[in-house]
Amino acid sequence: MTDNHQETALDEVSVGGGWTAVRNRGFDAGIHDEHPQPYDEMIAGARAMLDALAGANPPLAVVDRVAGHFAEVRQLLAEFQVPERRRPFGHLDVPGRAQCMSPAVRAEHWSRDRLAGTVTFGQYYFGGNGAAHGGTIPLMFDEVLGRLAGTDRTPCRTAFLHVDYRSITPIGVELSTVGWVEREEGRKRYLRGELRHGDVLCAEAEGLFVELKPGQP
Repeated sequence: MTDNHQETALDEVSVGGGWTAVRNRGFDAGIHDEHPQPYDEMIAGARAMLDALAGANPPLAVVDRVAGHFAEVRQLLAEFQVPERRRPFGHLDVPGRAQCMSPAVRAEHWSRDRLAGTVTFGQYYFGGNGAAHGGTIPLMFDEVLGRLAGTDRTPCRTAFLHVDYRSITPIGVELSTVGWVEREEGRKRYLRGELRHGDVLCAEAEGLFVELKPGQP
């Protein structure tokens, strides 16, 4: 791979889980944005619960108990529903942005033009025969490349994402991932990424991200 990235120093802040980033300016999550650890730990617990749920075949009595716990949690959270821009879920600068949808990537390097880190696909992302579900891999790439496309830049949206599967992506083991900016042409930002298990290339991606126009959602 050709990686002509710039080691550009950014106005960085350190946050939980080894994630260093430019804060998401313009988003107001209240106290969680400055003190994300308790919320991040809650989401980590939710991820662990989803992994346990995916790997279990419980008796019906346990199924009923779990369903009751789910209902209790929904009721507990019902009175705290807020507009999108007040939600920490999917917005905090921590691994996975404090959401459960895609596997949490832990960044080891993050500059303006390159992001490298590690990721583990848990049981929740299981597809079959020890491999991650194929649909979760583009989801991970969209998270990595999308965050990089917007690093120290104006907001953008995914316009195109192509993924080539080179070998199975195993679950339950730490993998390495990297994304880099290839070039920018006006509002268009072209990026590429790789996912590896040691020396084995599991998948690679190329994406196009387009800068939003003023007022565009």
